[in-house]
Amino acid sequence: MKVEDSRYLNDKRDLMKKLLRSLERDFPYVSVLGTDVRGKQYQVMTTGISVNDSRWSERGFVLRIHDGRGYFEFSFNQMGNQSVEEIVKYVKRKLSAFRKSMNEKSLDASEVSMFEEEESKLCFNDEVVILPGSLSAGEIIDRLSSFKDKAHELSNEVINVMALMENVQVSKLFISSRKELSQSYIWSQGYLYVVARRNKKTKYSMKGFSGLKGLEVLDEMEAFVGKVVENARLLLSAERIDPGEYDVICSPDVAGLIAHEAFGHGVEMDMFVKGRAKAVEYLGKQVASELVTMHDGAAGVREVSSYAFDDEGSLAKDTVIIEKGILKRGISDLISASVLGTEPTGNGKRESFERKAYARMTNTYFSPGKDDLKDMIESIDYGFLLEDYYSGMEDPKNWGIQCVIAYGREINKGQFTGRIVSPVMMTGYVPSLLKSISMVSGDFKLSGTGACGKGHKEFAKVSAGGPYIKAKARLG
Repeated sequence: MKVEDSRYLNDKRDLMKKLLRSLERDFPYVSVLGTDVRGKQYQVMTTGISVNDSRWSERGFVLRIHDGRGYFEFSFNQMGNQSVEEIVKYVKRKLSAFRKSMNEKSLDASEVSMFEEEESKLCFNDEVVILPGSLSAGEIIDRLSSFKDKAHELSNEVINVMALMENVQVSKLFISSRKELSQSYIWSQGYLYVVARRNKKTKYSMKGFSGLKGLEVLDEMEAFVGKVVENARLLLSAERIDPGEYDVICSPDVAGLIAHEAFGHGVEMDMFVKGRAKAVEYLGKQVASELVTMHDGAAGVREVSSYAFDDEGSLAKDTVIIEKGILKRGISDLISASVLGTEPTGNGKRESFERKAYARMTNTYFSPGKDDLKDMIESIDYGFLLEDYYSGMEDPKNWGIQCVIAYGREINKGQFTGRIVSPVMMTGYVPSLLKSISMVSGDFKLSGTGACGKGHKEFAKVSAGGPYIKAKARLG
């Protein structure tokens, strides 16, 4: 079913154009981004029920101006005939005061050349199987409650269950002198979280679900209740791993975490401008095994960070970051591309209309290969299959990586032994880890249940994934 346009943004379209025309008389570039994001989050736990507005909900506008020397931005949450006139006066007054202050202090602001836009008109309305409004809040809560009840029925070791589902509709309208772009799409995510206890030992298992989907995500969740309970009970018998270097097979979730942490933040090109990324020194050089090809982009796949255009009006692209082991390029917002003299890659994303756009990841993933998972397992003399993860960290300046993996399945002589280790800490130097990749499966999976911060703030939805990969890694 087709996702409808935002009635609010359509009602403001003429006012946005009026604001544009009023400021174009004085400035060589003006654009207006209108944002209308709304959603609901439904949560059922063993201990209670809650229904809330999504934390991603927002409604407002971003005005961007180039005055011939640099870009300036203003954000506001209302627009009417009178407010358009007030915004124009406010912008002119603020820019005049800024330039006067700079002159009086004999300071030079960094100049950023104006990026020349290509003419473009686009109206994108995505489709989902079941629109969120097809079920009432009560019906959704009943479905989630049934998942919780089933988990408790499966084992008396289950002491707490959470079933959460969130639907978010994103509508955006971007207008400049050469562009008029609109998009409306829905992303959904769900979580099944099961806590189990045996004697004095407590462990939990979690499974996430996501995509450009509607209420069909509920059916996916229902199918995995038993598996999440099984994993929680399995972890009750987990042991600690002996620290060392091992042959490992990383599941698609773990492979996606490596892609995100290793060459996600490290190739955000605003970090090139600031001299905070080691990757700039390796462009055109081998940084991974020849089996490794890695992408980022909103246009290459369908997940929570897929869209038609970014928050600066740049059309979505599929960017090949690593091609057969060679680092090819980074991902950029419009301003970093202007400074570096490259083309923007459609990665200019804002946490909300109140925040500036940064170069941010969208869907980051390794391309599938040709190996069979069964052959990969049989090729390991001793090692682990690593599955699910808790968190990850990276150092784009020095290319260090740290990933906390939920659990590993021991492999001995090409066979699973039944022994489980948990949790597992993976650390290492990014090129060493990626160059050690010796097999890549034909499987492919993405997950977009999390959010990514720029440093410790500026959170945005992203997804990551890929195939199973075989590598050597330091575990502890």
